Amino acid sequence: MFSSFAFEIFQKSIDTYHVKDDVYQEFENPYPKDKVEHLLYRKNWIDTVQWHYEDIIRDPNINPTDALVLKRKIDASNQDRTDLVEYIDSYFLDKYKNVEVSSNATINTESPAWAIDRLSILALKVYHMQEEVDRTDAPAEHIEKCSKKLAVLLEQKKDLSAAIDQLLEDIKAGNKYMKVYKQMKMYNDDELNPVLRGQKG
Repeated sequence: MFSSFAFEIFQKSIDTYHVKDDVYQEFENPYPKDKVEHLLYRKNWIDTVQWHYEDIIRDPNINPTDALVLKRKIDASNQDRTDLVEYIDSYFLDKYKNVEVSSNATINTESPAWAIDRLSILALKVYHMQEEVDRTDAPAEHIEKCSKKLAVLLEQKKDLSAAIDQLLEDIKAGNKYMKVYKQMKMYNDDELNPVLRGQKG
């Protein structure tokens, strides 16, 4: 199933990142560029680095100048994340381009890649909640609370994985069809963001 295939790649990315656990470490993709694995690994790496950016920027003692630099990195990361989702959807569009779509086929509320984006984030939640469960310096109440949260996350993983695999099966069978809308982020566009537009010239 594609969901378990993707989740294993996400886990590999997360585990590799945490060897050094440094947002500034060099990125190296172990998969060939022409494989979907390359996109999935890159997608999760972006999510993993951004997860830690978000931790760092919440430091109440962070230097304001450093916080602004980090905010710019988060903005760029969000754009990279969106781009990767669109690349993954392009993979599925090509994969299923010759499917004969049923006359009564319906569209899903989100594309396959946006559902996979949620699975990537969920992999990070599972990893870090497991870390909390495994802590030896935390009180029993904390461990119990995090254990319950971890159980919910694992249930979400099961449900989301099943939904992703069902969606792909429905697309493959022609019962669902894909329609990808390019993300039109107005705040990054100097023609659409009035603050940026005012600075032109």
